[in-house]
Amino acid sequence: MSFPKDFFWGGATAANQCEGAWNTDGRGPAKTDVMTGGNYDTPRYLTYRMPDGTAGKCPITEKIPEGAKYAVLEDCYYPNHAGIDFYHRYKEDIALFAEMGFRMFRLSISWTRIFPKGIEEQPNQAGLQFYHDVFAELKKYGIEPLVSIVHFDTPLYLEEELGGWNNREIIEHFLKYCRTIFREYKDEVRYWITFNEINHILNMIKMFGGEATDEAYREVYQQLHYQFVASAGAVTMGHKINPDFRFGCMICGITNYPMTCDPQDILLNRQRWEECIFYCGDVQCKGKYPVFAKRLWAEHHVELDITEEDLMILQAGRVDMYTFSYYSSSLVTGHDVEMTAKGNFSMGAKNPYLTYSDWGWAYDAVGLKYFLEVAYDRYECPIMVVENGLGAVDELTEDGKVHDSYRIDYLRDHIKAMGEAIEDGVDVIAYTTWGCVDLVSSGTGEMKKRYGFIYVDRDDEGGGSMARYKKDSFYWYQKVIRTNGNEID
Repeated sequence: MSFPKDFFWGGATAANQCEGAWNTDGRGPAKTDVMTGGNYDTPRYLTYRMPDGTAGKCPITEKIPEGAKYAVLEDCYYPNHAGIDFYHRYKEDIALFAEMGFRMFRLSISWTRIFPKGIEEQPNQAGLQFYHDVFAELKKYGIEPLVSIVHFDTPLYLEEELGGWNNREIIEHFLKYCRTIFREYKDEVRYWITFNEINHILNMIKMFGGEATDEAYREVYQQLHYQFVASAGAVTMGHKINPDFRFGCMICGITNYPMTCDPQDILLNRQRWEECIFYCGDVQCKGKYPVFAKRLWAEHHVELDITEEDLMILQAGRVDMYTFSYYSSSLVTGHDVEMTAKGNFSMGAKNPYLTYSDWGWAYDAVGLKYFLEVAYDRYECPIMVVENGLGAVDELTEDGKVHDSYRIDYLRDHIKAMGEAIEDGVDVIAYTTWGCVDLVSSGTGEMKKRYGFIYVDRDDEGGGSMARYKKDSFYWYQKVIRTNGNEID
């Protein structure tokens, strides 16, 4: 295989899953700070207090009761509070990334480090300085930052007091945040992602909504519209602040296949791509809603709060590149099935041609190639694979080793598939594996579901020294990067 000579090899993280220091140096709370730990069988919970002081919790896929306020409870464990302490250990971690040869590191800025509530007029200087320090450390090693502006961590105050992305007013608070970080880091960051996995809420309601009400769908589509407008406004603003800025959408990429050759399954599969993948990509890459959007809205009697100015903003603020996550694939069918899969909040029938991880994720490297070719054919813009990896239970040996051949096998197959897509003409410019250093799982809140090349001594109860250890995959990825993908065995 022949990867482009300037290809960006690297890894990816998110602030809420790795930084820790959740209430340090002026940082305010986000919803991820009121999420408990969980596991494959037990969901993560949101914790709250009622007006009378009664404490409670509900699964993260549901809403807290009316009148309740999010709260941190003394008898609950919140893994995001400490994360893996990247906030204090970033120099150590970045030095390890450099040792592997990273050319790009994807991270997110914590909105509440910059504006603790989201409504302040002046930013938190300690938060701004932290990212200056991180970017300086990356520059020291020649690592390009790829920055996500929002990675599932809208300030909790905006969520509670203003209704979050149900409220058009949030757009202005978001743009104030963007203006601040664009100006602050205009000479330190070139590549930006506006909203992480922006289609995530469509996948969630599709997979877990069951008999979701029309009202629930209306809420999801309205939230997305305000995020589309916010994203487009940020792109236009950013290009004015620094014409060299490059912006990407970020799609939760799930390759969907029809389970059978029943024409109804074929049609259902096409509609799944439209609703869960293309809907968001089309608006952000093409600057307008796709034709099939009217059908989706009609199905649930959706009437958007949308203006002519919104439409002009969407057209003017098209992204420069298409970025997406990819872990596994899913089957779509209208037939009754006995076995279902569960991966990245994606439910579907199990594919008999694939194997599955302990967390129910389909092992499907061909699906990555398929997704890349479909996306490039549709959008014809540079593509970044910004999340890809295998969550697995790793064993740290007495001599400080982790023999994770299973992770190497997974990544090798996916890099091969990506290389084949490049040979077929797809303009892939970056590959950043998810969780390049072990971090808190977003879906389950676990530490034992590990993705990294670097083992972090932290368990699911908050114990451990936080010490870092290089896994076998660390040295393997080092070779892959050094040879620009030519030696992956």
